[in-house]
Amino acid sequence: MVLPQAQLLQRPSPAMLLKKVCMLGSFAVGKTSLVRRYVGGIFSDTYLTTVGVKIDNKIVQARENEVKVVLWDLAGDDEFQKMRWTYLRGAFGYLLVADGTRAATLAKAEALEQEMRQELGAKPFVLLINKSDRRSEWEMEPAWQEGLVARGWDIFHTSAKTGEGVEKAFSKLTAKMLL
Repeated sequence: MVLPQAQLLQRPSPAMLLKKVCMLGSFAVGKTSLVRRYVGGIFSDTYLTTVGVKIDNKIVQARENEVKVVLWDLAGDDEFQKMRWTYLRGAFGYLLVADGTRAATLAKAEALEQEMRQELGAKPFVLLINKSDRRSEWEMEPAWQEGLVARGWDIFHTSAKTGEGVEKAFSKLTAKMLL
């Protein structure tokens, strides 16, 4: 079978590592916008709801390895809860995303981590508290974040709009998956 040139460029080389990563969080926290910023360096104010799952990828260098990170951007909230576990199988790690301007999404991120651990066991993850460009509107209590850090969570303040913290957060998760 002959593959088109574009597909040949996307196939991982034998030495390239392939890592599936899932984006988890409530509805409208910015999961898709973060993926678009990370993969393509772009941001759009246009909001598009993710239905089911959207898959993107990016090839990066991490710990002297070439890694193809395959990002599974899952629909938010509980609309697809029954299908979600099927999507999560085979994940090497995940990014929890919360919206700093909506406290309920922070609690949801914490609950999702507990569900993930119960369903799939211990997997590397990081928490992205998104919308840092609107920090004056954040509803997050500092004690909540301090408690998670004390439990060993890696937390990044991100903005899909400005790019703040995005590359650093994704890079941290990639490095954790290679340990």
